[in-house]
Amino acid sequence: MTTRTTALLDQFMDQITPRHRGDDEFLQAVKEVASDVLTIEKASHAFTAARALERLCEADRIISFRITWRDDAGDVQINQGWRVQHSNLLGPYKGGLRWVPGLSRSVLKFLAFEQAFKNALTGLPLGAAKGGADFDPAGRSMAEIERFVLAFMAELSAHIGPDRDVPAGDIGVSGVEIGLMQRAWMQYARRWGGAMTGKPLPLGGSDVRAEATGYGLIYFTAAMLAEQGEDFDGKRLAISGRGNVSSHAARKAMQMGAKVITLSGRAGTWHAADGFNHDALDWVLGASDDQAYTPAKDLGVTFLENTRPWGMDPDIALPCATQNEVELADAKALADSGCRFLAEGANMPLTAQAEAHLSKMGVTQAPGKAANAGGVAVSGLEMQQNASFDRWSPARVDQALHDIMCDIHARLKAERSSCCTETGQIDYRRAANVAGYRKLAQAVVDGGAI
Repeated sequence: MTTRTTALLDQFMDQITPRHRGDDEFLQAVKEVASDVLTIEKASHAFTAARALERLCEADRIISFRITWRDDAGDVQINQGWRVQHSNLLGPYKGGLRWVPGLSRSVLKFLAFEQAFKNALTGLPLGAAKGGADFDPAGRSMAEIERFVLAFMAELSAHIGPDRDVPAGDIGVSGVEIGLMQRAWMQYARRWGGAMTGKPLPLGGSDVRAEATGYGLIYFTAAMLAEQGEDFDGKRLAISGRGNVSSHAARKAMQMGAKVITLSGRAGTWHAADGFNHDALDWVLGASDDQAYTPAKDLGVTFLENTRPWGMDPDIALPCATQNEVELADAKALADSGCRFLAEGANMPLTAQAEAHLSKMGVTQAPGKAANAGGVAVSGLEMQQNASFDRWSPARVDQALHDIMCDIHARLKAERSSCCTETGQIDYRRAANVAGYRKLAQAVVDGGAI
């Protein structure tokens, strides 16, 4: 980073930080983007005069509400809910809902900010939002979840709709819960409409939506490999998590000839030195937490307690669990074991120190705002199907997803002249920030001071 860039960044963060004190995850995300795009803004009189980046750092609104409901024992439970409607410059607000104990406003603000850049890169007319509640669905009965949904949607439904704000699922919110929320919205709104994406098919959902983020991650990584004349065949993949993104990424990568050598959970890592076969993958993904720690020996899988998946000699790393999961020690383990490519299936899974070390060591990195955009891309396709009262075949959706991910790669490649590493490769992280910023900043300018 040049002296001028550092000075611009310090000045900008001094402006932003007082309004967002304590929102550490959000400020981390802002600083990462600002370090890449401030020189782009200063080179444009229109962007500078409009104060584009500063405006993009402020959400249109943050909706906060109490959720009160009764559990099966009849006891009153109280949770906190939020919807961060960050920007509708490019289209209706769009982004997931997560139900996670300890969820904070800062995390949702960072996710909504990142979502704005991610959605801009898809080329679809999508704004950006994020939301959720500090509710833990684990261990809850379906009756309890239904009561929670009704209370949650009693507050949220007034703020969403097909051409206003279209939430989707996220951590803790599967297609089942989205279906319940869609039905609740229909009752409160007294109309049919695609107010949610990721719905069950009978309620207007799209094929390939569940697989989209994982598949899209692999399609983008394939384009990144092809840029250097390589492919997945025989490559060793370390994947973290064993949820929706991890599982579908693993399956698609295996179809394309890769060897998936790890999946992980909170207690440790499942390691298959020669790569998971389909039986082993099915077992790990389907086992309960108690069962999964003692995999059958004939599956060729071992469970390594309190171990992360990054020191297993992978060629490619796909962090798919959560933000800041890859720390400096993990980055050193990846680089030391010969990892050459990393693509983010989760949002901001690398700490700043980890990202810097991998960059220094020449590891090609694809940020989540590009690599994991497949989920929101197919959500956009689901919105198209709902708006036209149409249903696309799985093959058509999958092909459209593939094309969108390749188009995102092409947009980043187009920024190569100003977003290049010391070795001449595309700096995907900077290119994603710059390409997303250019589109959003132009929308700020074209919209005037409104």
